[in-house]
Amino acid sequence: MPVSLLVRAMKHCLRTSSLVAFDLVRLVFLAIRSQYSLAAENLFLRKLALFQERKIKPRRADDATRWLMATLGRVFQLRNALLNVKPDTLIRWQRRGFRLFWRWKSKPTGRPRLSQNLQELIRQMAADNVSWGEERIANELKLKLGIQVSPRTVGKYLRNGRSPRTPDPQQRWLTFVHNHAKGIVACDFFVVVTAAFRILYVFVIMELGTRRILNQNVTAHPTTEWTLQQLREALPGDHPYRFVIHDRDSIFSKALDQGVTDLGVRVLRTPVKAPMANSVCERFGGSLRRECLDFLIPFSERHLKMIVQEWIMHYNRGRPHSALGPGFPQPAEADVPESGHRHKLPAGHRIGKRSVLGGLHHEYSLVKEAA
Repeated sequence: MPVSLLVRAMKHCLRTSSLVAFDLVRLVFLAIRSQYSLAAENLFLRKLALFQERKIKPRRADDATRWLMATLGRVFQLRNALLNVKPDTLIRWQRRGFRLFWRWKSKPTGRPRLSQNLQELIRQMAADNVSWGEERIANELKLKLGIQVSPRTVGKYLRNGRSPRTPDPQQRWLTFVHNHAKGIVACDFFVVVTAAFRILYVFVIMELGTRRILNQNVTAHPTTEWTLQQLREALPGDHPYRFVIHDRDSIFSKALDQGVTDLGVRVLRTPVKAPMANSVCERFGGSLRRECLDFLIPFSERHLKMIVQEWIMHYNRGRPHSALGPGFPQPAEADVPESGHRHKLPAGHRIGKRSVLGGLHHEYSLVKEAA
């Protein structure tokens, strides 16, 4: 509610309350001097007299007058006192007062607010990790700290007005990928520019079922032989995969496809100018840029390889993925203990924090307190 409307409503309530209190004091004073019903009728007639003065411009009754006249009308016979106020008008005033009373009584209270410590923790996580959104913070709290807070509640305290992503409309291909995700491997190249404006290529191989990065490497001169060797390292002899998805880049030649087929998988080439056919891997490239490379400047190929390796370790083990439930590509063996309450930590535990990439991201966990 705007501040001006709130101030106007408060002034109206104070004015109405003061007028009602003044009329009640007059009623008590008249009741001491005469009978109660006579005093009520007298006060009622005085109110009516205000609307019969010829030299004063007629005005509408305010809420205080309506409430008082509707209340006094129960004490004596209205037929002896009503002159220019119809009974229907008085009944309408009483119904209006009842609606105001019922609106006040039925006002929703809403859910209880989160504790101050939890609000500060949410804001701290958002401040420490500039690329995290409300859903990422809610997943971190649920999976690592055992605190169940909806993303909408997190957004309310962060005052984040970004709209959620719309689902991808290509249902047929997504249905195929979803049904065979555990047996599909996707790969792609991503271009990175160093501080000296040197172009480097990051090659990533991902398992679609778990979103786990099987292999990654960096090179300045990608070739067919180098790319095939990366796929051999990611797909050992006893692998469970059936398909490999890649685009129509010139590096993925027929010789490379034949070498990949010899590894026991079938190659699926995406259609021309259809990046959504390899959407999971393309989205990984966007996450790599938004959460890592947009905040760091690689100086060399070795430096970029160290950055990507550390971030992908965080991506596999410490970054919640919404598509997994939420979950982790490589979940930890230890489960988060139950606390018995949605917004409280388990007894005997405290929050531990580990920085990733020099504090660009942080991983939170529960640590047992010393006895």
